[in-house]
Amino acid sequence: MITVSPTVLLTGFDPFGGSTLNPSWLAVNALHGEQVLSHRIVAAQLPTVFGESLRVLDALLHTHQPALAICVGQAGGRSAISIERVVINVNDAPIADNAGARPIDTPVIAGAPAACFSSLPIKAMRAVVQAEGIAAEVSQTAGTFVCNHVFYGLMHTLATKPALRHTRGGFVHVPWLPEQGTPHMPLDAIVRGLRVAVRCALENGSDAVLGAGAAH
Repeated sequence: MITVSPTVLLTGFDPFGGSTLNPSWLAVNALHGEQVLSHRIVAAQLPTVFGESLRVLDALLHTHQPALAICVGQAGGRSAISIERVVINVNDAPIADNAGARPIDTPVIAGAPAACFSSLPIKAMRAVVQAEGIAAEVSQTAGTFVCNHVFYGLMHTLATKPALRHTRGGFVHVPWLPEQGTPHMPLDAIVRGLRVAVRCALENGSDAVLGAGAAH
């Protein structure tokens, strides 16, 4: 009889906005296949495209039914690993996505609540990343581009799909790589930060004020 390890799903995005790199994908891909507390990390790439990114994410969640699902995105201009607290039900794209779409003031999910919270232990995760000597913060905004779109779609799916009722999820933004501009963070530091953050999330329940389900 084959025993299948429980999984942690990590997603990153493909490059966008004219860049040839996206540290979110490079970092999660570096962790693919690792074992953390008997959980196997599965890394997958999402397209930086409104709508299609959620279709890919939903298929991944259905296939793996992970214990944790953490979506990771790039945040140029930030100098720390940013663990997101809250997500809003708005698409308001400052630039076009990779399919040329630029939705303005549209809902991610029509008729769904205005906002919901991460179900990860965000402050505990910040503390363990900082203990590694890596800059980390709790962020109060995931923006309104595809990162926010995916974060909201993730939390809505986890709150509304009975098969995923035991899955906890959230979103982490990472800085640019040195070759992309300033401020930046080396890839190895981003990878180490995500690794200890995943371990912390597996070891600890939510320390957010509200769980994702409370907003729904």
